[in-house]
Amino acid sequence: MSERSPLLTYRLSSLSAEEEPQSQNGSKHTGKSRKLSTFLGVVVPTLLSMFSVVLFLRIGFVVGQSGLYETVGILILSYFIISMTVLSVCAISTNGALDAGGAYYMISRALGPEFGGSIGIMFFFANVCGSALYILGLVEAIVDMFGFSPDHAVKNGLHVLPITYWYEFLYGTVLLFICLVVCLVGASIYAKATFIIFIVVMVVLISVFISFFAVKETVVPLTFSQGNITVSINGTFTGFKLATLKNNLYPDYSVDYTTGRMMSFTIVFAVMFNGCTGIMAGSNMSGDLKNPSFSIPRGTITAVIFTYIIYNLLSLMVCCTCERNLLKYNYGFLRDINIWHPFVTIGVYCSTLSASMSNLIGASRILYALAKDELFGKLLMPAKKTSRGGNPWVSVIMSWFLVQLVLFAGKLNTIAAIVTIFFLLVYAAVGLACLALEWASAPNFRPTFRYFTWYTCILGILGCLVMIFLIQPIYASASVVFMLLLLLCLHYLSPNQSWGFISQALIFHQVRKYLLMLDVRKDHVKFWRPQILLMVSNPHNHKSLITFANDLKKSGLFVLGHVDLDELDVLPSDPLQTQTDAWLQLVDELNIKAFVNLTLSDSVRHGVQQLLFISGLGGMRPNTVVLGFYSQSAPQDLQKNEQELNTEGSFVFSSGGRRPSTTNFSPWEYVAIISDTIKMSKNVVLARYFSEFDKSSVCNFRGKETYIDVWPLNLLRPDSTAYVDTSSLFLLQMASVLNMVRTWKKAKLRLFLCVEENSGLQGQEVKLKQLLKDLRIKASISTVAWDTVVALHWHKQVTVDSEEAEEGYLNFPNNSLRVSEEYLEAVNQMILMQNPMSPPAVRFLYLPRPPADTTVYRRFLHQLETVTRNLGPTLLIHGVTAVTSTEL
Repeated sequence: MSERSPLLTYRLSSLSAEEEPQSQNGSKHTGKSRKLSTFLGVVVPTLLSMFSVVLFLRIGFVVGQSGLYETVGILILSYFIISMTVLSVCAISTNGALDAGGAYYMISRALGPEFGGSIGIMFFFANVCGSALYILGLVEAIVDMFGFSPDHAVKNGLHVLPITYWYEFLYGTVLLFICLVVCLVGASIYAKATFIIFIVVMVVLISVFISFFAVKETVVPLTFSQGNITVSINGTFTGFKLATLKNNLYPDYSVDYTTGRMMSFTIVFAVMFNGCTGIMAGSNMSGDLKNPSFSIPRGTITAVIFTYIIYNLLSLMVCCTCERNLLKYNYGFLRDINIWHPFVTIGVYCSTLSASMSNLIGASRILYALAKDELFGKLLMPAKKTSRGGNPWVSVIMSWFLVQLVLFAGKLNTIAAIVTIFFLLVYAAVGLACLALEWASAPNFRPTFRYFTWYTCILGILGCLVMIFLIQPIYASASVVFMLLLLLCLHYLSPNQSWGFISQALIFHQVRKYLLMLDVRKDHVKFWRPQILLMVSNPHNHKSLITFANDLKKSGLFVLGHVDLDELDVLPSDPLQTQTDAWLQLVDELNIKAFVNLTLSDSVRHGVQQLLFISGLGGMRPNTVVLGFYSQSAPQDLQKNEQELNTEGSFVFSSGGRRPSTTNFSPWEYVAIISDTIKMSKNVVLARYFSEFDKSSVCNFRGKETYIDVWPLNLLRPDSTAYVDTSSLFLLQMASVLNMVRTWKKAKLRLFLCVEENSGLQGQEVKLKQLLKDLRIKASISTVAWDTVVALHWHKQVTVDSEEAEEGYLNFPNNSLRVSEEYLEAVNQMILMQNPMSPPAVRFLYLPRPPADTTVYRRFLHQLETVTRNLGPTLLIHGVTAVTSTEL
């Protein structure tokens, strides 16, 4: 299936359970079919994950430390953050078919593999740590009920389990192994188990609310350790009393009796927020849901609203009925005040065990999705293995192993902050993904869930980011740095994926906006920069010219132009579409910042005209055209491929099945292209001998000077004395631009001034120095006496007619001047003989305007060839626009 068939891809990826994909032999993969409904697949696991430890073991801790007012504030802030995230999850999940991976799948397909992969790893670790957190909470509940301190020699009653660090680690390992067995069986058994647990938890919760009304005032003896001291106090369940409510309204932070740490608002918030992190439990099961786009929004919102109501009601009743000592020093107080004590114990065990399983299976599904996407290469390859029923058992085992390592933390409150930070980062990323899709204004972003806007996304993102730094700045900073490192690694190491990149949509949106703001009527010479259209022939043979032009652009527009000789009328389809990817790969390979413009034409001249008309957009259009120098020969490598090269680095074109012929592109047409370019008010640069150019010699010179030679005089018009016309100033500007590039910064500009003795032109040097000073161009000026050279021109002057033009003379526009072959050869030798011991890396020469008489185009080109013969990398430049300024 083609990756350019999004509708087909969507339909295949959104097959329902009734339309299961079949294998090649026709048998259905029934084990991999989506089975879970909204209630079993989303509502139940989300509710159990959000209740879990906090509901039965930490609601008293939160209220006792923070008081009712702050508890309500914590709940409002927590649920505000997750509600903004839930809106984003609902929007993304209803915008197309979902696969396994939950939040990772949503983020990676929205923001691209780098961001999605890094957040996916963070979400994986969040679920791993969350699973460990719930196991530690369950261990805490078990040892609170059945444990005895090693100091007590006699075991009494139910207290039969030793309480030491390693024993508690052993209990956690056994409980985690139970979770592993259930998750290895598969999602179907997990869903059935969680439904039974859900029923149990609901019954326990009802008993808790009944107990507040049914149980009379009760005194609960409390014993706990503070350092090496054992403290015994009483806590009282008073029933509904106004005095009890008043005493519990305000915060009273003290030392936590399990960790010995002083509590604060941020620590209590981190613990409480763990009761809200289960919102992704349903999303994690996206690969197992019958209809994830339908189930995830409805199931998640239902669970969030229900848990918010329960938490607020429970906090209010606790504040009205329980003294502060009972809340702060007995995390299992709900058991002690229940109408039947084992009820709460069963509820704690079931909810925490279910939440741990939910996080473990969620972590395994994320790891499986990461492995399938191959973002980390062979590192996660084993995690792709599944059972016959489609259960990723290797991912489950790898996740279980990491949870086992986290159990070494020992206490729930120790890792609560880390878990919260990880989940908050994931929630911020989900909000960012939805925000990016909304801001990109992509037509295909049409979620059926519409109860969100861009500002709900921003509020959710800001809430998450603010809270992670309030909770624990060090952990938050380390987590962000870790995520950024993952992002960078994935950017450089991960394979290309065809998911679509939201960054491209955002860039398009912004570029379009700013292009409209780029008004060509406000252009000013002070801010001029070269915007280059380089006509490229065989790019692989002329990479040096492409990279040199990239240096010459000075942060301006750079377009690679290419002409294919053919007629669309006789072709079945546009051949340029298949070539574009290869050209873009070349741009990536050369590490240049360039666009590619290809065109199809019946002649090279018409093709160049097309590119000159259409290249660029708005205020970003090429102002300078670079052409390779004309050559009669065609390289053999092009002949083998039935391609033709008529210029050096310029205008290679597919001959469309026609045999290569040097008559397809004539010297006359080449000069006509130069003339057309100037008529269209574009500057012209002719590049010769750049096949000999070696950029490494410029970059890596040691102890050897690199020079850029500039000849600003029109050498084909020896009677001309102008050193400061538009074209010569453009020449100076281009040389200066090249000298400003980092690679060329250490190169030295050498300006050559041609003078005749006793001609009064010696004063030109002083004027030229002042000009360079005004233009802030640093260059040395060398005076070249060319009396003997120019004499060859004056001695050969005759009237030019058409016959003489064919014999070797050039007719200039005024039909009165000509230059001889001897003069041109002398000019060539004069240039070669300047500083022969330190030849320049590149030469800049003045390019005169082509003659008005088109019959002498061939002679014009011949003279350019003679002047530049054997000069090495040389640029012939003609400027038509003012590009220099002496103003601020």
